[in-house]
Amino acid sequence: MPTFDIVSKIDSQTLDNAINNAKKEILNRYDFNDSKSTIELDKKTNEITIVTENDMRLKAIQDSIISRMVKQSIDPSSLDMGKEQYASGNMLRKEIKIREGIDKEAAKKIIKKIKDSGIKVQASMMDDQVRVQGKKIDDLQAVISLCRTEDFGQPLQYINMRN
Repeated sequence: MPTFDIVSKIDSQTLDNAINNAKKEILNRYDFNDSKSTIELDKKTNEITIVTENDMRLKAIQDSIISRMVKQSIDPSSLDMGKEQYASGNMLRKEIKIREGIDKEAAKKIIKKIKDSGIKVQASMMDDQVRVQGKKIDDLQAVISLCRTEDFGQPLQYINMRN
C-alpha cells in the first residue's frame, strides 16, 4: 500500500548558513558601527538569540535573518518569535525558537482536512509527523496538492513516498 509522511523539518546546515550570512550583513552595515549586537544559533535547542542595544537594531536584525532565510529557501513561518527581554544594562535580548515537527493541533487540522476532502486515504498521527496511506499513488498526490493549498501555520514537507 503506497504511503508518504508529512513532516515539518529544517535543514540545520542551511539554517546555519542563513544565520552566518545575517551576521556578516549586520557587521558590515554602517548603522551598526560600534554596536555590541550579537546573533547566536544554538543547534541543540534550535534557538536563535539576539542581543542588541535598542528596538530599531533588533528589528533590523530580525529582518536580516528573515531575508537570509528566504534566500536560502527556508520558510520563515517556522520561526516562533518570542518577546523582548531586558538583558544587563541597556541591552535587549530576544530568543527566537525554531519549530520542528508537527504539533498535535496542526496534525489534527491536517487529518481533518484530508478526511473532509473525500479522498480515499487514511491519515494517522505518528509522533511529530502525519502518515498518509492509500491504494493509489494518484490519491496520495491529490492529498499533497490539497495540503499545499492550505495554511497550517508551519511549513510542511512531504517525504518517504513509498509504493
